[in-house]
Amino acid sequence: MRTKPLGGTLLAAALLAVAGCGGGGAPSAGDATAPGDPAEVSGDITVLTHRTDLVQDGTMKKYAAEFNRTYPKVKVKFEGITDYEGEVKIRMNTENYGDVLMIPGVIAQNDYPKFFAPLGETAELEKKYRFTGKTDVDGKTYGIASFGTVNGFVHNKAVWEEAGITDWPAAPGEFLAALEAIGEKTGAVPYYTNFKDGWPLSSPWSNSVGSVSCDTEANDALAGTEEPWTEGSDLYVIDKLLHDIVADGLTEKDPTTTNWENSKGMLARGEIGTMLLGSWAITQMRDAAEQAGTDPDDIGFMPFPVERDGRFCATLLSDYQQAVNIHSDHKSAARAWIDWFTEESGYAETEGAVSALKEDPMPETLRPYVDNDVEFIERSEARTGEVNTVDNASEIGLAKPDYRKKLVDIARGAQDGDLEGYFAELNKRWSEAVRTAG
Repeated sequence: MRTKPLGGTLLAAALLAVAGCGGGGAPSAGDATAPGDPAEVSGDITVLTHRTDLVQDGTMKKYAAEFNRTYPKVKVKFEGITDYEGEVKIRMNTENYGDVLMIPGVIAQNDYPKFFAPLGETAELEKKYRFTGKTDVDGKTYGIASFGTVNGFVHNKAVWEEAGITDWPAAPGEFLAALEAIGEKTGAVPYYTNFKDGWPLSSPWSNSVGSVSCDTEANDALAGTEEPWTEGSDLYVIDKLLHDIVADGLTEKDPTTTNWENSKGMLARGEIGTMLLGSWAITQMRDAAEQAGTDPDDIGFMPFPVERDGRFCATLLSDYQQAVNIHSDHKSAARAWIDWFTEESGYAETEGAVSALKEDPMPETLRPYVDNDVEFIERSEARTGEVNTVDNASEIGLAKPDYRKKLVDIARGAQDGDLEGYFAELNKRWSEAVRTAG
């Protein structure tokens, strides 16, 4: 299964009392610098992962066997965790959270030094890797991306073609008209919210910030923007589109009954037309098509429906970041695993994702974007810590599903209110947070 993509930013107060920190700063521990002679690196390490499917089917064990060809003295054990964010957050109240782990989205960037060993100077690592700004704190990098993902709408091309649509919508109104045609001319649900699972209403939509404006610093700018839901802004356009999709009756009848795992097969079989996700989902949807006996080539990917100067833009962001537990007794072995898995395993290519290595080309899954000159917006993370601080103070939760769940409920009449009134409320809360916490 695919667990939630990077989500939430609030750090539970209890996490600040991590064992060994004593409330007075990070514990004393060495850097997880690049290992030396592979034949000399040794130790037993545990890798925590959200990819329970790859643990269960033996794929991770195969990766470990290949890793041992280079590092024969390192023994790798995997722990696949279904509720990754929830369970790991709790475990991080202790020192027992593996040797290598994916950084939970709940942890604020500025708190990384409390939990993770630095991997090196950002100025050096950024020459080689994408997304280092995501985990940069005071010039040091604390995580290396497992891969990158590009935002867009995964869709069933056969369904769209049956509705008479062959070109990508270039404006929100065109996108809504396309969904209406799907509803009228096919038996498919035009858009599936995955409301019940929650995360498809958080990360994929918030990750679109930058796609609308074609601005690499759009997310950073939120740290100093007092009213980000002002007409024409990224968040306004993004959230209004979601509201209008629901308000126009273009989604499943009862969003409280959605199911993420089932939705993959439903889209592959043409029962769903469209979902906003990261490009990591393309491979999973094509696999679902093969299992359903339908054509994997029917799975398409299109950018957010806004053109700037005749060109689409799509945000390129880091997925989970691999980090070394600051309490690990085998930091060199842990770092060896991260380096090998990122550079030698072929994991990103297999997943159809964007490699963290700058020298690697875009994957075949993004061929439609490359062929149509979609501009990739590698979003700056320079002010992520500040944005997190404002977001936490506002209690909105840009990377959490709650505020968009309320937006969906307003749109479908399950809660009182209207779009403009809700945007005014969000602007007020954000504005106050910028002035007090920003």
